[in-house]
Amino acid sequence: MTLQRSFRAAVLEECGRPLAIRELQIPELGASQVLINVRYSGVCRSQLMEARGMRGDDPWLPHLLGHEGVGTVVETGPGVTKVSPGQVVIIGWIQSSGLTSANPIFMSGDVRINAGAATTFSEMTVVSENRVYAKPEGVSDKAAVLFGCALLTGAGMVLNELPPRETDNIIVMGLGGVGMAAVIGALTAQPAMVIAVDISPEKRALALELGADIALDSWDPEFVDHIRDLTDGGADACFECAGTTATIELALDCVRPAGGTVLFASHPPAGDRIRVDPFHLISGKKLLGSWGGGAKPDSDIPRMAAAIRGRGIDLEVLVSDEYALEEVNQALDDMEAGRTIRPLLGLDELCASDTPDFSAGNGVLMAMGDGRIDQ
Repeated sequence: MTLQRSFRAAVLEECGRPLAIRELQIPELGASQVLINVRYSGVCRSQLMEARGMRGDDPWLPHLLGHEGVGTVVETGPGVTKVSPGQVVIIGWIQSSGLTSANPIFMSGDVRINAGAATTFSEMTVVSENRVYAKPEGVSDKAAVLFGCALLTGAGMVLNELPPRETDNIIVMGLGGVGMAAVIGALTAQPAMVIAVDISPEKRALALELGADIALDSWDPEFVDHIRDLTDGGADACFECAGTTATIELALDCVRPAGGTVLFASHPPAGDRIRVDPFHLISGKKLLGSWGGGAKPDSDIPRMAAAIRGRGIDLEVLVSDEYALEEVNQALDDMEAGRTIRPLLGLDELCASDTPDFSAGNGVLMAMGDGRIDQ
């Protein structure tokens, strides 16, 4: 039979415009590339900002998006040894072990569609070997998506870059996917107090359900006074994940002099600038940025998974809102409006079935346009 080498993908054709669903052809795999049937993709703020044009000039249009997902390996290119066909893997943007491939180029008819080392807003994807991680046993596919970005960044910034002591009072500001992951990371470290901060009462309630000690609204006029009262003058650390320069500035008001630290992993819009009162710095406060939580995915993922399992935390509560590929623009709208924590794109009907056997026919299994895998 004739095999159809195509799949559907959400394509950013113009910043500030809705993503378009296009049919793309699967290219021949190059060295160090992995072809993956994507089961689920997370939708994060970074992708929202890129789609909305808030990251500045975009010279790569049109291109694919998404950098956090789970899928089944279909085929591997020359030199790949880290994964094999049939294996369910996590896809992420943070470099891990393995080889670096050239970025794939897809075609939609005669239109070239660019892509980075890892993209996930599509039924199929071609990913560099070093952007693929082993999925921990006992973690569902939906929960595993969070290990592609949110948990590595959020929990990573807490556990890798500013590990709390058992006597520390810490704040997590902004309770999106990365912020909730930071709360989870903090809970596994068991500091004296975890204060969760967000303007959304629903997100504050969920943070308390996960185990945060206190949840506060940063729009409360007495918010900073509450923080200082609770922490005897200021928190030891604030992990800022809200994504605005205003919240980074607010975080500095909330940490103590002589060592209080703000660590932020957010992406304010291009061109925004942080205004800092110099007295914060000369009084001994610190302001630091995090890039991917300082994560080393191959070792951090199993370590984090074990710690989260040990605390009995249900990760699926963070990805409870699922959308079809055709609803990707609604997912972005809902994230922008704060109606969801971590939208999840369900991309493959294999999600509800057992992983198929890919062992016989490497190089033969191809994606059908509706997301199925046929021989």
